[in-house]
Amino acid sequence: MSEPSPHRAAASRTADTWSPRLALLVAGTFFMEFLDGTVLTTAIPSIAADFSVPSADVSITMTAYLMTVAMGIPLSGWLAERLGARRVFCLAIATFTVASLLCALSQDLTMLTLSRVLQGAGGAMMVPVGTLVVLRGTAKKDLLRATAYLVWPGLLAPVLAPLVGGALTTFLSWHWIFLINLPLGLAAFFTAMRLVPATAGDRKRRLDWLGLALTTLGVGSVMVGLELAGGRESGGLAAIGITAGFLFLGTAGWWMRRARSPLFDLGVFSARTFRATATGGFIYRLTISAVPFLLPLMFQNGFGWDPLRAGVLVAAVFVGNIGIKPATTPLIRRFGFKPVLVFASLASAATFALCALLDAGTPEPLIFALLVASGAFRSIGFSAYASVQYADMLPARLPSANAVSATLVQLATAAGIAIGALLIRVFETSGPLLGGAGAAGGDPAAPYRAAFLAIAVVMLVSTLDSLTLPRHAGAEVSRPGPAPAAAPPRRPRA
Repeated sequence: MSEPSPHRAAASRTADTWSPRLALLVAGTFFMEFLDGTVLTTAIPSIAADFSVPSADVSITMTAYLMTVAMGIPLSGWLAERLGARRVFCLAIATFTVASLLCALSQDLTMLTLSRVLQGAGGAMMVPVGTLVVLRGTAKKDLLRATAYLVWPGLLAPVLAPLVGGALTTFLSWHWIFLINLPLGLAAFFTAMRLVPATAGDRKRRLDWLGLALTTLGVGSVMVGLELAGGRESGGLAAIGITAGFLFLGTAGWWMRRARSPLFDLGVFSARTFRATATGGFIYRLTISAVPFLLPLMFQNGFGWDPLRAGVLVAAVFVGNIGIKPATTPLIRRFGFKPVLVFASLASAATFALCALLDAGTPEPLIFALLVASGAFRSIGFSAYASVQYADMLPARLPSANAVSATLVQLATAAGIAIGALLIRVFETSGPLLGGAGAAGGDPAAPYRAAFLAIAVVMLVSTLDSLTLPRHAGAEVSRPGPAPAAAPPRRPRA
């Protein structure tokens, strides 16, 4: 293992205070990054019409963006250690902003996809660097409060994206989805220059090139395989891609456990609360990431609604996120992480199953109420996972834990969208069996209903994982203060 750098040690000595303004800045940049991950959902039909391609093909722009973010996080973490967090963070914002302009100027699907890859490279540098800056200045007693600032972009952006994308597409054009990033990016850049602390980079920090190559190839191969899996005649290539990806990732893990200066310190997985990020937490984020992708498409392609109407209904999830947010931390403090995670996953699975019962004739107030409840459960579980993963983490392992977590979150988000698209394509080919559009007088919403039932079942895997957590997992964070005293020994009877 490499020795901690001087600026890392200095940062750990100041982890008694944290800056809400800095946390808000980081959250704001994350909001841009998360928003652009899914904002194209309601604009897909318009982009497809402009480029004369099938709507399903446009999903590659979303998958490519999220895949690039996931693949770039390991390198950006090293860059922050080597060059300094502020320099890399500002570079990330600048790259993201320029790439947004290129996306708006795209003339075909290929150019848009390549511009999204560049945009994802900028997002990859914002994700771990910003989080690390905040976490290094946060003591465990303040972790829930700090996490509350950092969590809201991941909660709100995917559900606001359909509304934002729908409004811009309806009243202006899909190009404005990217143009609005220009003033936001400039404002974030100059604010970061003022608020992000200037720290000296560790010029002796070595890069684990083999670990980086294996990890990047693994993540990329898995995501390419998932994207190909939804194709008409790509089953063999998809299986090869996914299998190769897992082989690369397995080899990367084997290498990093033996390397002198590994890309990641895999000792972070010795903490059960952190392992939950890669098990139940991964499944949880995957399924809730599929929902904002499936809902607008079901409303538009299945129910025949326009983009704005679809976006407004999906924004009900945002109402649930906001409405429950003040109660999220008290719930975690009152019941602990394990019961909250079990409840959130079960309740979320129930709302997904209920979404499968919706049709074009369902009263809108009922749809709105269901999506509000889904947003509330989503918020509770997302916040709990974001906090519990660092509850038992040693300060020296925080950079590795942060980078691994950020990679898994982005991979789960990308996998959620890819699997959502895959489920739609699979169930579309089963149209006659499902009574879908392919059947005589069939229902075009049938493939989407089947997809919702599938992700409801997948969510139950997260429930099973949460049930295996220790009863008082993460108690140091959820119930700050002295640990509960052990029960006094019984006095012997006379």
